[in-house]
Formats: sequence, C-alpha cells, structure tokens
Amino acid sequence: MWQRLCLLWSLSLALFALAACTASGETAEGPDISVIDNAASSGSVSKSSSSNGPGGDSSSVFDMLEWKKIPNAFITRGVNEFSVNSFSVATTEVTQKLYKFVMNSLLKQSKIGDERAVSNVNWYRAALFCNAFSKLAGFDTAYVYKSIAGDSTLVDLTIDYAAKAVRLPTENEWEIAARGGKTTTYYWDTDVASKYAYYGQTSGPDEVAQRIPNEYGLYDMAGNVAEWVNDWYDAYPKKKIDNYTGPTKGTYRVIRGGGWSDKVSVLAPKEREKLNPVQSKETIGFRVVYSTGF
Repeated sequence: MWQRLCLLWSLSLALFALAACTASGETAEGPDISVIDNAASSGSVSKSSSSNGPGGDSSSVFDMLEWKKIPNAFITRGVNEFSVNSFSVATTEVTQKLYKFVMNSLLKQSKIGDERAVSNVNWYRAALFCNAFSKLAGFDTAYVYKSIAGDSTLVDLTIDYAAKAVRLPTENEWEIAARGGKTTTYYWDTDVASKYAYYGQTSGPDEVAQRIPNEYGLYDMAGNVAEWVNDWYDAYPKKKIDNYTGPTKGTYRVIRGGGWSDKVSVLAPKEREKLNPVQSKETIGFRVVYSTGF
C-alpha cells in the first residue's frame, strides 16, 4: 500500500512539472508592428497596422494632426466658377513640435513653444516637410525633383497632383477652406475679429487653436502665421479651369491668410501676398492638406 501511494505521488509530481514546462514555453503575440523609412532622419518610426487614416493605413504621425474633409466645391472669380475636388485639410497650422518631429530639426523661431505655429520656413522647406510627412505616414509624395541646390531649392521641381499625398493646398483649396462656406468679407462676418484671429501683434506667433474656428472647424485661417500655398503668383485665368493649380512657372509663390503682425484688412480670405520661394519670414508658416488625387 505504501509503495502504491509513493508511485501515485511521483506520477502527480511528474504531470505537474510537465504542465509547468509547457506553460513556460508559450509565446504571447504582440501588436502587429512594422517599420518604415523616416525620410527626415536616419532613424525609423514604428507604424501600427491598425491605424486608420484617409487611404486606409497611416502611422501615428498622421494622427498628430486633426483633419477635416472638405466636400467637392467651387469658387467664383469674376464670371468664372472653378471647381475643386474634395480634400482633407489640417485643422491647425503646422506646429514647432510637429515640424521638429518630422524634419528632426527646427529653424530659428522668434518665439519658442511646442504648440506655437512654426514660422521662418521658406516654400521649399514646406514642400520638403510635406514629402517627409507623407513618407512617414506611408503615402506617396507630391513633390518630385532632381536635386536640392544651395540651402533648400528643389531643382526641376514638379508637383504630382494625382498622388495620394500630403502637400500644400492650392490657392483655390485654401480659400474654399478658409471661407468655411461663407461669402462674407471675413468668415466671422461682423463679429469681433480678435475672437477669431491673432493679428496686430509686435512679436511672434501664438499657440495654434486658441481662438474660434471657422464653420469648417479650421483654426487660424486668418492671422497667427500667413500660410504658403502651392500656386505661383499671377493674375487669375480668364476661363474656367477645374481643379486649377496655378501657373506652370513664376517668380513668386502665393501666401494667404495674413500673419500675427498684419492689420485686419489683410486677413480677408480673398487677400493675396507673394514672396520668392527661397525666402522666409517670421510671419509665414503653413498648413497641409491630404488629397487622393485629381
């Protein structure tokens, strides 16, 4: 009897040890993580396949901005109506934090702050930011060029509007977004301008999204920093052109929206400024759009 009890006890211990070994050999499955190139630096960024943005799959960089979908629309210039396909636009201007994250560096700023709008960025650097952001998010790139000359000039540059990519808005896209569906001089109509726009100041941009947005939920479409758009500066065409992207060449790129040092009249959505794309100012920054092509 004693021997039988000892045998049963030994068998129990053996079964327990086997179960413990089996359990310790199991491998827990983690989240589905892949790695993509970071065009802005020599490092890499983790990308979760479960993230969803426009286009179905995006990395966390895309979610660092909030986006609003603008439906198909048109804008009237003189007697002509220019149609614009649907696109998504960032609700805020690009911040210093986001610019540094994407480009791995930050240009000299008149006021430092993660959530302040980035400024002192010339047009070419804004375009390079868009390409780097697109790559980080797993999209195509809109700006195609042969080489970079000098500080930042993009040689033999073309803009691929058919690409599913993040880019600067066209002038018509920008104005449609800025108006927020309104046809009044300002998107706040006759309300107090300072409730909606940061302007008439003596130093530096403010943090983004500190004032009332327009009807599309877009902040700082007037004031804070003036914003680069894609178009070369010239007179508007005399005939209707769908998805107009501006002249094919020029000397200056268009700037819209007015900046922190401007007077209120410059903040109207119809107002245009121009600057050589190699130049930068402390009053000029940018916001981006995501387009699936046209």
